Amino acid sequence: MGAKRSCATLICLVLICSPAFGQAAIVAPDRSLKGILDYINRSWTTLTRSLDNCATLIDPKVPDRSVLYLPAGMPIPSRLQELGTKCNVRVQNLPRRIARLGEFDVNVLKDHGLLFLEHPYVVPGGRFNEMYGWDSFFIILGLLRDGRIDLARGMVDNFLFEIEHYGAVLNANRTYFLTRSQPPFLTSMILALYEVEKKSGREDREWLARAYAGAEKDYQLWTREPHLVADTGLSRYYDFGQGPVPEEMATYTEVLESFLRAVDTRYIEAKNAMNAGGPGFTLFACDEQTAPPATKCKRLQTVGLKSEYYKGDRSMRESGFDISFRFGPYGADTHRYVPVCLNSLLYKTEKDMERISNLLRLADDAQRWRARAQSRQQLMNKYLWDEHRGMFFDYNFEAQKRSTYEYATTFYPLWAGLATPEQARAVVRNLPTFEQVGGLAISPYQTRVQWDYPYGWAPIQLLAAQGLRDYGFQEQANRISYQWLSTVHVNFVKDGTIREKYNVVTRSSETPVAAGYKANVVGFGWTNGVFLELLHALPREWADRIGQTQPSTTLPPR
Repeated sequence: MGAKRSCATLICLVLICSPAFGQAAIVAPDRSLKGILDYINRSWTTLTRSLDNCATLIDPKVPDRSVLYLPAGMPIPSRLQELGTKCNVRVQNLPRRIARLGEFDVNVLKDHGLLFLEHPYVVPGGRFNEMYGWDSFFIILGLLRDGRIDLARGMVDNFLFEIEHYGAVLNANRTYFLTRSQPPFLTSMILALYEVEKKSGREDREWLARAYAGAEKDYQLWTREPHLVADTGLSRYYDFGQGPVPEEMATYTEVLESFLRAVDTRYIEAKNAMNAGGPGFTLFACDEQTAPPATKCKRLQTVGLKSEYYKGDRSMRESGFDISFRFGPYGADTHRYVPVCLNSLLYKTEKDMERISNLLRLADDAQRWRARAQSRQQLMNKYLWDEHRGMFFDYNFEAQKRSTYEYATTFYPLWAGLATPEQARAVVRNLPTFEQVGGLAISPYQTRVQWDYPYGWAPIQLLAAQGLRDYGFQEQANRISYQWLSTVHVNFVKDGTIREKYNVVTRSSETPVAAGYKANVVGFGWTNGVFLELLHALPREWADRIGQTQPSTTLPPR
């Protein structure tokens, strides 16, 4: 978006921003394919957090005095009282019980802090030093593939604890996340763990029944207002909070400047005492040759982002796709869409709950879940499927119009199993929209934010590849898997690390973005898990090529 000038003036913004958080690389000496597998195996320990370690309490996003919060009424065990002294942390209970997400006002807390969980868990890495909602599904797959069954089970049990004591699966276990969830992968985690334990002779129906009850409560978050959009029968992302999120304050300077340069005032308003929520930005009109705040600059007014922008921004963060232009510029209209990804995941949840009901011999429940899944499938075909373009698109329910923004979430219905064979074939015909030499790009739109072109992310590679396999497109699944795995590996050879995301056009870990957090974090939980899963499913002749030959820099002919 180019800068636009009027009357030879230059618009300038003034705001104090928080410093960026750095991350040191972890160098691995052996950079063969075996070396990257050893790195992943070691990373599970490096990325594991528990309350035995003071590092668990650190929050690089909101660096303040550490506070550990327990659920209201829960006795504080002696080991945690000792932790307070050892780690210079305040340990206290939340002031009230939380039955549902959104009913607790986080503003009553003097300080933000970590929310207590019973068991150790794996964090993504870097600035993400807590247990995340959808990251954990891909992490758990990796843990199960690497034989860390007890750690995986502890994480699922932590989610059940969150549902019981904090109202839902949270974005992550910090107090400022008590207003939103994340994409619902819980039943997929439950069944993945159940199947692995069953194979090891450890089938636990009692645990499964408890997990089923927790999953049903979490599902209800998405199927009642405000997450339910009654006119469509489908669900949306919606954060219950108001105003800017405390962990990403620096982003709003970049977003507002972009809106001003594009002369897009839809999300901007003058600031005054009546609408003081969120940071204010001072505008100056200057002669082109004069840099502010010189005396020749005239102070115009103070402006800020509208409350509706912040609602969309927060809801975008619940979606996990922060930041993309998929739901309007910088995700500003996220809460106005029923998205393909969320409703595919809810369909998958309904089918999973039907399966669990059958395992628990709850025939009436199974029938109820089957009917819900069938209804959602019909509604998704009505609102989200574009037969002419051969892809699934998000639906703006306020405008009553389907989006035209191609996005790799069109593969979600294949992974969830709701697409018809004809729909799957149509989606596959659109692979060139996303496929690059390094894997699938999340979109074809270069918006200079991280959840758009030219970037590719581990979760999308896995869901797309597994969806393609389920519908019989083995060659395409193998090719995409190999492209992604070789991209991760070639960068591991280069610097001995695994990263959060990759540029799938240049096949590099260089990922400059214009707005949002700018680090490409080392670690990295879900990339580790997806690497193991994709490698496991790849035929031997494809897997043997990783690390032995230079991957092609051109796509094969269609």
